[in-house]
Amino acid sequence: METRIVKVSSKGSLGRFRPGEGLARLDHWEVQCEDKSALKALEKAAHELRTTPTPVAFPTETVYGLGADATRSPSVKGIYSAKGRPSDNPLISHVCDLEMLREYIGQIEGGQDPIPSRYRALIERFWPGPLTILLPNPQPTKLAPEVTAGLKTFGVRMPSSPLALSLIKLAGVPLAAPSANASTKPSPTTAQHVMDDLRGRIELILDGGQCAVGVESTVVDGLCDPPVVLRPGGIGLDELRSCPGWEGAVIAYKDQSEEGKAAPRAPGMKYKHYSPKARVVLYESSCAKGATGVASSELATATNGAVNGHATNGEKKMRKIGVIRTQRWKQGAGLRCASLQRQKTVDQDQDSPFDVVEGDLLDENEKPIGKILDIDLGRDTEGIARGLFSALREFDRQGADTIFVEGIEDRIDIAAAVMNRLRKAASEIRA
Repeated sequence: METRIVKVSSKGSLGRFRPGEGLARLDHWEVQCEDKSALKALEKAAHELRTTPTPVAFPTETVYGLGADATRSPSVKGIYSAKGRPSDNPLISHVCDLEMLREYIGQIEGGQDPIPSRYRALIERFWPGPLTILLPNPQPTKLAPEVTAGLKTFGVRMPSSPLALSLIKLAGVPLAAPSANASTKPSPTTAQHVMDDLRGRIELILDGGQCAVGVESTVVDGLCDPPVVLRPGGIGLDELRSCPGWEGAVIAYKDQSEEGKAAPRAPGMKYKHYSPKARVVLYESSCAKGATGVASSELATATNGAVNGHATNGEKKMRKIGVIRTQRWKQGAGLRCASLQRQKTVDQDQDSPFDVVEGDLLDENEKPIGKILDIDLGRDTEGIARGLFSALREFDRQGADTIFVEGIEDRIDIAAAVMNRLRKAASEIRA
């Protein structure tokens, strides 16, 4: 199967919501493509979604999604096959407007709005955007059983990406769409990331540039009391608690995989996720030894262990050490280095949000013992989230053997999502 990337121009409008007040402003999405080539690409992708079982990759504001018609079992099975995803891991459905959502959650006698009242404040504030809500799956349901993985609820969100909204509208059905990566790998935030993982497994990748948020949506369950957060994401707990009915919202997720336990209520809860090939060592922000950089005691293990995840049978080889910096570490992360300079970006993903600095790694006698690759994601939490998966993927691409990551405090906003993903990706954690 040949995989192709089709660029969708972001110039001009791709659509808009029909004007309205309150929730009514989200009732109806209208496709309005000023660029004819963009419209043609979206129409072709929508046709493939309607008529073939092969999923299509497309950008959202969070990460790239691997979309399929959520009403057809062969199409949804195509997602699990392409990703190598466990069949008990439910999928999130994506809708373009509330008109489409109401069509799939059933009708209530008396003409009342079928959207549960507890969600109305969240929808009005955070949709379209990186928030997934759990809803009862009506019986009979229009959704394919593979979407819910046997659960009595289904997750749904309305993305804010105009490209995604117009694609869904043209397809005419909700799109089941997990992240468009091979299962367990870091989520893709550029079209090239998708190509790296799924080349030969799907036919079409719509390229809308780098994703703005960089981590997946927050998943909440408002059907229980108190309401809970099942997965941290683009909307923080404090933001949720500021909404009526959500003041007492609590965390119901763990930062480690829960393999061997019951079927997950939401994606990202049970299985190992977000992991590059390299060994990942995470320094929590509370780790005193990692306040200024990588502890010197780490160097022996990092330079004498496996090469890119594989044993070397005693062979001497120069190791590559990756460093992902955030808010406190200086360039080089406290390691002995020399000849640090910005890499030429000929082979780097053109949508990458950062530069890579490369240099020699030195021992206590100032002799080269390896290479160091250094990425600074900056101090801004949103910028860290946007670049995290790209940084992990970039170091994998360059063959890093060990990646040291500077963690951040995760008490507020999107930082909880950043640290959740890092803890799941980490081989070892320094607390």
